[in-house]
Amino acid sequence: MADLGTIADELVARQGHLSLQYGAGQGTPELRDAVCSVMAADGIAGADPEHVVITPGSQAAIDTAARMLGNPGDVVVVEDPTFVGALNTFNTWELDAVSTPTDEEGLIPALLHTTLQQLRAAGRRVAFLYTIPSYANPSGALMPAERREEVARICREEDVLIVEDNAYGQLGFEDGPVAPIAAAHRDQVIYLGTVSKIFSPGVRIGWALVPPALLREFYLSAESAFVCPPVFSQMLSTAFLTRFDWQAHVARCAAEYALRCDALVDEMEQSLDPRVTWTRPAGGFFVWSRMPDGLDTLPLMHAAAEAGVVFVPGGAFTPDAGPHPHFRLAFSFVAPEALREGVRRLAPVLNGALPGNP
Repeated sequence: MADLGTIADELVARQGHLSLQYGAGQGTPELRDAVCSVMAADGIAGADPEHVVITPGSQAAIDTAARMLGNPGDVVVVEDPTFVGALNTFNTWELDAVSTPTDEEGLIPALLHTTLQQLRAAGRRVAFLYTIPSYANPSGALMPAERREEVARICREEDVLIVEDNAYGQLGFEDGPVAPIAAAHRDQVIYLGTVSKIFSPGVRIGWALVPPALLREFYLSAESAFVCPPVFSQMLSTAFLTRFDWQAHVARCAAEYALRCDALVDEMEQSLDPRVTWTRPAGGFFVWSRMPDGLDTLPLMHAAAEAGVVFVPGGAFTPDAGPHPHFRLAFSFVAPEALREGVRRLAPVLNGALPGNP
């Protein structure tokens, strides 16, 4: 961190005329080269920097895709559950998010096929499928390689573009990344990456790897929204990716996240009623948990806050009406003992909401 601080000082003191100015709308060539090395580690070999557009975080790339690909009233097919930030973006651009079911391994291909066929039969235009195949937010699900291929096949047959969000793919606790859908299907996927989870969320740097046929429109749509991504953040991110062993850093972070996840889940096993269930993730930031059917976790969120604990209720992660029995717990930013204490405070709230408990 001290070395990175020195680099930041140098960027201002010696390159302020560049680092504090406007830059190219597509992003600096140096960072576009560097993120291709990140994508190579993810499993996307030979990505062309000319097909990369740097954005102020991957959220901006989601926004650009929504503005570029959809018209008001069009459908975006989403996983149930899915990222709340994406849902908010689709709502802003008056796109109709339609959910398709998932299980512990993410999208269920057969049910995705059914969803797309039903939409086509109803005369609806599908702008794209939005998916988070690796350690999804909020579910933590990891889609197997075979299922990714099946999703790609179905979308090709149904002529549906895929927007693949891979914020967490490098954060497996034991195994390496599963190759993204874009690795073998470059022409039908807008692939989104970010340094938020491997370097710093505050620098607000993400990117999109765009099929050549869509590149000019995507780039111009992005430029019209934010002119250019922040140059200082780009230069700092480039330094991180080219002058440090960033993969060793990510491995250390993933090991720490695994310890924190274990602390959270172990305390849940000890403190929560067996009727409260969850899926232990193999990577990422989140534990997706569930109360029994019929209970809504939104009122419980307020009670938990009074006890000094924060969780996000499941209704935030779906376009479908409630009640929603799920809730998301995040472990990435909290030390193990604090996570244990959090569960101990949360337990009376959750257990007390169950039928038959005092």
